[in-house]
Amino acid sequence: MRPPLPEALLHRPIAHRALHDRAARAPENSMPAVRAAIAAGYGIEIDLQPSADGEAMVFHDDDLDRLTHARGSVRARRTAELQSLRLRDCDEPIPTLAEVLAEVKGRVPLLIEIKDQSGRMGETDGVLEAATARALADYAGPVAVMSFNPFSVGRMATLAPAVPRGLTTYAFPAEDFPNPLTPDQEAARRALAEIADFDRVGASFISHHWRDLTRPRVTALRDQGVPVLCWTIRSPEEEATARKVAHNVTFEGYRA
Repeated sequence: MRPPLPEALLHRPIAHRALHDRAARAPENSMPAVRAAIAAGYGIEIDLQPSADGEAMVFHDDDLDRLTHARGSVRARRTAELQSLRLRDCDEPIPTLAEVLAEVKGRVPLLIEIKDQSGRMGETDGVLEAATARALADYAGPVAVMSFNPFSVGRMATLAPAVPRGLTTYAFPAEDFPNPLTPDQEAARRALAEIADFDRVGASFISHHWRDLTRPRVTALRDQGVPVLCWTIRSPEEEATARKVAHNVTFEGYRA
């Protein structure tokens, strides 16, 4: 089954890591940023990392250093410990996916990125995907999940087959990978760049880097009727360029 991307995610601009603004004490992926996006009527994109006890935490980085006053891996700490921390520029803790879902309650669409846990876009242990599926089991609002890692998207196809899923994509240049690459690793890199796993994982859409939207594979998918989202737009000028190809934009730093 290939569930379609909700129409709302094609028509409402999507606030990257929610409608964040450090000056307004609403840092990325925080509850204040989520509330700001809801108030403005935007869709919301958020990121997930796992806690040590298998909770889906709304947080972008692998490590705590940049976004909190703590240090070390997110995955090394249990949920209660992570929620005892406070985000920089904010008096609130790292939210769980369940808390964000309870706040949004279907009022705006949600686009959820499951961060790669393998370190190489390879097979995952399934902990974060299982936590995501549990949190979404009873959620009735417009929502979709995506990941750069096709194995993660494939796991979601099994764990939550009714939830629309997509691939987060870009050019995957060789310089973004450890060098030298083995022949198998190079083949895997090329497959990522060519979005070769789209059908295998039952994807319904892609979210592609806006500067690479003219890639032939993106054009071919769009011509087949596949919705094309894009990331990350930071000005009206970039938005105008991206919308020549993309059906919708993920944005930050201005109001789309």
